[in-house]
Amino acid sequence: MPGEIPLFIYFLMLHGLLGGVDVFLNHELLAKLPGQTWSGPEERMHSLREWIFCAIFVSLAWFEWHGAAVWWIALLDLGEVLVSARDVVIEGKTRLLPKPERVLHLFLFMNLGALVVVVGQALSGWHALPTAVMRADYGWASWVLSVMAIG
Repeated sequence: MPGEIPLFIYFLMLHGLLGGVDVFLNHELLAKLPGQTWSGPEERMHSLREWIFCAIFVSLAWFEWHGAAVWWIALLDLGEVLVSARDVVIEGKTRLLPKPERVLHLFLFMNLGALVVVVGQALSGWHALPTAVMRADYGWASWVLSVMAIG
């Protein structure tokens, strides 16, 4: 039976939506990054980010990480922050971002900050529990995150 949907799940879904719009609109349609010879370093950062978010989406859509297991999620969050920081540097060196992309990145960064805070609050509570990975089910929201993870 699905449980109550925690706040971090909503922030994750919003991030998946904003990130999907950024990739489709800004990277694919406007900048056409995959076809640019100079975009390799940026595309590698984007690929790493996609892997990290796939892991975060699946890990938090269906599981709670108790005790020492919280470090898996903490490392994924830290990885995303580091990838985002590096991506900003790479983008700043290789291209001038169009205004829609800069604005969307602002919203992505604001949401990422909120996401780190609300996931951190959940991890703080879970850390006090005995180490275990517990099954979670947030109904439709778990399925939305699962689709986002593969899409």
